[in-house]
Amino acid sequence: MPFSSSIFPHWRRKAAERSNNTSYEVPYFLNAAYYPNWRIYRQQPPSSLRLGFVSHVFYAFAWVKEDGTVYLSDEWADTQMPVDGTQGCIRAFIQLKTQYPKLKVILSVGGGGKGSENFALVARSQSRTETFVRTARSLVDQFGFDGIDVDWEHPADPQQGFDYVRLLSKLRQVLPEPRYVLATCLPAGQWALRNIDLSKAAMYLDLINLMTYDFAGPWTNESGHHAQLYGRHPSAVSCHSAVQYALSQGVEPKKILLGVPAYGRSFLGSEKPGQRYIGCGGEDGVFDYSDLPRPGAKEHHDDKLGAAYCSGGDGGFVTYDTPRTVQQKAKFVTKSKLGGLFYWHIGGDAKGPRSLIETGYNTLHEM
Repeated sequence: MPFSSSIFPHWRRKAAERSNNTSYEVPYFLNAAYYPNWRIYRQQPPSSLRLGFVSHVFYAFAWVKEDGTVYLSDEWADTQMPVDGTQGCIRAFIQLKTQYPKLKVILSVGGGGKGSENFALVARSQSRTETFVRTARSLVDQFGFDGIDVDWEHPADPQQGFDYVRLLSKLRQVLPEPRYVLATCLPAGQWALRNIDLSKAAMYLDLINLMTYDFAGPWTNESGHHAQLYGRHPSAVSCHSAVQYALSQGVEPKKILLGVPAYGRSFLGSEKPGQRYIGCGGEDGVFDYSDLPRPGAKEHHDDKLGAAYCSGGDGGFVTYDTPRTVQQKAKFVTKSKLGGLFYWHIGGDAKGPRSLIETGYNTLHEM
């Protein structure tokens, strides 16, 4: 169902009166965004975010103990800090649902590093899985979340892939549709996806968030685009290759959300893709998109690949998305009849005409 124009200022209704006097509406696509709880320490409370262009907020992260208990990763930020007239970021998001009645707020469990380190152990055990499911549902009930996002990064072999699907099946039992949303976040590379029976996983899931970014970074020998829509050659990982693989495994297109990074990756000592580099600029090699292009750097686009970057300044070669590339990706989503877009993360986005989230929303729903 489309959201009302009173909630989404740029909702565009396509009402074409035809010979049978039938009205037609633009199909609705999701435009979701992650919010990492640590951004509250950068003065980015929920009230500061332009949520009128967002359908789902994935609140990141809850973590998992060895015994399977799902717990909040920062109790102070999540439930105690004074935020927007209430206690904690979670309640601040939930109370905004009175302003945005169609907004879904999902608790994301896992994430990189520590957030995912216990998933394999927990999913292998029936008793630990039961604890996981029970405590996840308890947090949903306690705070009024609309569902759970499993961000296990990532099942590393077929056995873990099997356990992952079983974990999803148990979660679905306690989070029945359509009342609750069950989502997951998965890498874009086939090297990771091949460990999972995606068609079985999709049976239990409402949404599969494909992390179509981080194709290049400090782990690669050369600079490269980290979120290109298309690869230079058939074997290159790209947004297109990830989607095509998921579809080939029987995933329903409408369940797939295409990931957009609201950050750029830096390669010092290089000026373009395919070059050796001497290090990374920014914070751990990353710049928020709102801080790009870097001062003194020139922004470039490769429309054939659906990629953008800037060269020069203190970042060297920085690869990122822009409104121009997001338009390309949104059009790819609508043409492929996917579910929509998601962004990691809303705190890195710019405001105004440079906003990736607003560009994505408007392009997904343009007449």
